[in-house]
Amino acid sequence: MTGAPPSPQLFFETANAFQRTEALKTAIELELFTAIAEGKQTAEDIGARCKASARGTRILCDFLVVHGLLTKHANRYALTPDSAVFLDKHSKAYVGGALRFLLLPSAVEGYKHLTEAVRKGGTARDEHSLTPEHPMWVEFARGMAPLMAMPAELLAKLLRAEEGAKWKVLSLAAGHGLYEVTLARHNRNAEVWAVDWANVLEVAKENAAAAAVAGRYHTIPGSAFDVEYGDGYDIALVVNFLHHFDQLTCEALLRRVQASLKPGGRAVIVEFVPNDDRVTPPLAASFSLIMLAGTPAGEAYTFKELQRMLGNSGFRSSELHPLPPTFFNVVIGTK
Repeated sequence: MTGAPPSPQLFFETANAFQRTEALKTAIELELFTAIAEGKQTAEDIGARCKASARGTRILCDFLVVHGLLTKHANRYALTPDSAVFLDKHSKAYVGGALRFLLLPSAVEGYKHLTEAVRKGGTARDEHSLTPEHPMWVEFARGMAPLMAMPAELLAKLLRAEEGAKWKVLSLAAGHGLYEVTLARHNRNAEVWAVDWANVLEVAKENAAAAAVAGRYHTIPGSAFDVEYGDGYDIALVVNFLHHFDQLTCEALLRRVQASLKPGGRAVIVEFVPNDDRVTPPLAASFSLIMLAGTPAGEAYTFKELQRMLGNSGFRSSELHPLPPTFFNVVIGTK
């Protein structure tokens, strides 16, 4: 017999994984990472800044050290590079607000019925994320925008927005609007038309105004499957949207996108894209479970599947671009 003997450790860690979620949520609520960034290093000093007991702070900080969110030396705590960038409220890249969406009761509820979802092959909830005008998407738009700032910048670089080509841009299920707003900010010759529910588009318009591109940001309220897009687009952004639907529904949407593009126009799809084995890389591969719990038929699609969808929808070519260091990939289909 070679290797380590069988161990129940993974079972125990998985059964208690909810503790990590609650510990992170508590640390963010207490502004614990921000306190450490401000120079508080001991449990006593951090606790005083967070209005928490020294004992409770010590135990929470030790737990966060165990799980890689803090470091500890001689009873003094410090931020990891990731925590310093993403969990300090003073950082421009702070993402703690994303928990507003990620831990919404409506988002978590599906997992309480996961057994039924596995048996059914889709969410067991009658009201789910695809319910028209679901208020969770307003929370998504407000809470997730900071997490999308980095991939939006990387996408603008990939598309060479700074070269200033005259672009007519369509954005479907725009949400917070960060992707198209970032394109417009880097390219003063880009004009944007964004599609989403009216209540969600209010958030996108706020972000467009904050980026000083409101004059080039137009909205089309309604369902991306029903509204008229217009035509003559150079770029159509389809960001984190296809994974909500089955392949035939995706193809129906992509045919509408293809029709809206001018010859040579590009559909720019941003997605979690697992490898063909569907178990790597871990984050992209795991995303299908989120869709199983929360949608009737969605999942994370491989590049081959997205390539086939684009081909079936009339696109003449498609290509895959990783977007490191993020966990997203970009698939570009050319008309």
